[in-house]
Amino acid sequence: MNALSALSGLTTGARRDPGWQVQLRVDYVVNQVMQTHRGQSEDAVKQAIQDQLRVYGVVPNKRQISQYAHAISSLPQLPPTSR
Repeated sequence: MNALSALSGLTTGARRDPGWQVQLRVDYVVNQVMQTHRGQSEDAVKQAIQDQLRVYGVVPNKRQISQYAHAISSLPQLPPTSR
């Protein structure tokens, strides 16, 4: 008897660690906030990360968010782009 093609991928090395989708969402949000909130206060950056993570259904880890906010707030602001 042959395995179903849709289920066979689940048994042949396609396993991922629990929470991989959550980490992808965190990475996406942090990258977005890094583009828009560089050089702003840590509180503003934290709030932006928390707000955007909640949109994606992620409950933020306060320690991780603080580390991201500290790093993003210490970056220089990007110069305005001319169109």
